[in-house]
Amino acid sequence: MSGIEGKATLVTGGGSGIGLGTATRFASDGADVTICGRTEDKLARACEQIRAGAAPGVTVQYVVADVTSEDQVRAATARAAEVSGRLDILFCCAGGAMHLGPIADADADGVRATVELNLIGTFLCIKHAVPFMAGGGSIVGMSSGAGHFPHRHLWAYGMAKAGIEMLVRYAAEELADSGIRVNAVQPGIIDDELMAFITAGGPLFDDYMAQTPISRPGTVQEVADAVRFLVGPEAAWITGECLAVDGGHHLRRGANYGLLLEGP
Repeated sequence: MSGIEGKATLVTGGGSGIGLGTATRFASDGADVTICGRTEDKLARACEQIRAGAAPGVTVQYVVADVTSEDQVRAATARAAEVSGRLDILFCCAGGAMHLGPIADADADGVRATVELNLIGTFLCIKHAVPFMAGGGSIVGMSSGAGHFPHRHLWAYGMAKAGIEMLVRYAAEELADSGIRVNAVQPGIIDDELMAFITAGGPLFDDYMAQTPISRPGTVQEVADAVRFLVGPEAAWITGECLAVDGGHHLRRGANYGLLLEGP
């Protein structure tokens, strides 16, 4: 017994990377899984992968949704709740960076888009999940080491992720009376398709490794395991927590993304 059998879950950004890995972990532990994202073909392939490792009788489905659209988020949470009439677990994994570089040279549209996708998208998902969590539930937001300590020139992304961390704390305090726990994870450099341009090697990867006490990139599975812990009964007395899953990177300085801007 894993403790999340029969739970209805929604994973945003579930078509690849950490979102897909976490959805796969949920399904293997017996939870019904709905993933959402913007690209239908990717979501369909992801569902096939999730089903291959799912426990017997588990429902696996997808819904195309952009987390910056309130109407689409509303529809996604409702679809996830259709399986059992409620939503038990939400993992807000969708995110990304649309600006990299110095503040003085920043493209304001790129900064706004970064905040919309990460922070506003997480807010909308929490807002529309709560009505389906009568009697309790668990929400995990996706932060980053960049949201906790500075990574040079990654400030727009880090600013948005720091907002998620404060949102998580506010939501945890407000929603505790409803039996809803809210936490976040702060991954370091993860060896997945999103970070492949870094983990393939080069000065930025070397800088990451020099600043990471357990000097290797993390895996999708390691983050998925941390999320699984936070949403399960094992973490029943944990809320408002931002959990670093980063090999100890937070003990040193952030990575210098200026190394990407310098070129070869």
